[in-house]
This record gives sequence, structure tokens and C-alpha cells, in this order.
Amino acid sequence: MYIKVINPNTTASMTAKIEECARAVAGPDTFVEAVSPSMGPTSIESHVDEALSIPGILEQVVLGETQGVDGYVIACFGDPGMDAAREVASGPVVGIAEAAMHTASFLGRGFSVVTTLERTTGRALDLAAHYGMSSRCRGVHACRIPVLELETDANARKVITETCREALLRDGSDAIVLGCAGMADLCEDIQNAIGVPVVDGVTAATLFVQSLVAMGLRPSKSGEFAPPPPKPYAGLLAIFGTEVSPRLRHNH
Repeated sequence: MYIKVINPNTTASMTAKIEECARAVAGPDTFVEAVSPSMGPTSIESHVDEALSIPGILEQVVLGETQGVDGYVIACFGDPGMDAAREVASGPVVGIAEAAMHTASFLGRGFSVVTTLERTTGRALDLAAHYGMSSRCRGVHACRIPVLELETDANARKVITETCREALLRDGSDAIVLGCAGMADLCEDIQNAIGVPVVDGVTAATLFVQSLVAMGLRPSKSGEFAPPPPKPYAGLLAIFGTEVSPRLRHNH
């Protein structure tokens, strides 16, 4: 089984960390490759960043369809480009926010999300509503550490742990969802420190994709996730025309 984990930002060190976390939980017969797009922002911390990351994500899915990839993880908590990726991909596509929220819902009555910046909390609330998790998501809290500083700030682990602890007390929740792929390597330490389940979406999404592939399940192509109609694209998007996914059209 071949799972491609797409880090929608272009920071190689973060991609390497994501790959390490995903490979740690994948089965012995599963090959996990984490990649960054050839285009896009170095980190995703705004609606503009998220929008500009989507062409690079789709580029990696289109490439994956020529490489024999069985399933994809979108490793950004905004789950950018999910619907578009599901149109293009022949196998399952799972975002880390969707996977983490559903996983946390199995572990208690309610969960809190701890993310990076205040400006990203609204996106997390929107996703909770979109995924039918509003009644389970008790709150979204920012640690106020920019994404790329998660790797360089010596106090990041301590600050995130304390933010998680405060979120539990404020929200009365039973679990924590880490709201950034850059926090993936902190999951175990934070869980040990605060004594409740802490869910990292990278590992959760990797295992969801692995399970879906093993069950022989893939996106339905009978409705809106059917392959997009062939057409030319202009300028920087010319790489997506005329047929976005020849493999998918052949299989379909």
C-alpha cells in the first residue's frame, strides 16, 4: 500500500517531521511518503495562504495518480482543497482536521482544539460545523505561536501544553485535538503531561486512509466527486489541463 502525505506548505523540515510521525503508525506493508508542493506558501496561517496552497496540493494528487498512490492525507488543519482532491483522486483522501475530530469523538463527550494563531480559530470552528462536530467541539484555543516557530521556539512545547491544560479546564472537555500538523511530534508528551487523550491528525488520518484502502473503499464517483470535465487552463494552472487525472478516467 502506498500512502502519500501532502504537507500543503513548502517547508521541507516540517514535511520531514510529518513523514516521521506518519511512518511511525503505518503498517509494515504500507509505504508512506510525505511531500511538499512545488508551489505555495512556506506556512499556512490565513485564508490567502490556504487558497494559494490548493494548486500545489492538486499538483501532488495528479502526480500521485501516475505513481500508483493508493490514498492521500492532506496534512494541514484547514483541510485545504479536500473536495477538489477527492474529484481528482482514485483512492481515499483524508484531511487531518476531519480525522482528528472524528477520532476525538470516540474518546469522550467533548474535545477542545488547540491551534497556532488566533486568526485560525474561526476556520477550526467552521470545519467542526462542516463535519457535524459542533456539539462535540467545546472550544478552539490559540497558543499564539506561528507555525514555523513550532520548530524553533524553545518554549513551544511548554506553551502548547499549558494551553491544552487551560482548554480542558475552561471547556470541560475530555480530549484535546492538536490543530496543526507541526505539532504532530508533541502528541505523546502532551498526553502524558495532562492526563487525557491528545489526538494528532497526521497519525489519525494516516491510519484512516490505511483502513479505507484495506477495506477497498474509495470516493464515490457517481455524483459531485466524479472526475472534473476536461478543459484547458491558462497561465500557471495550465498543468491541470486538459485531463486532470488520466488514471482516474481510465479506471472510471
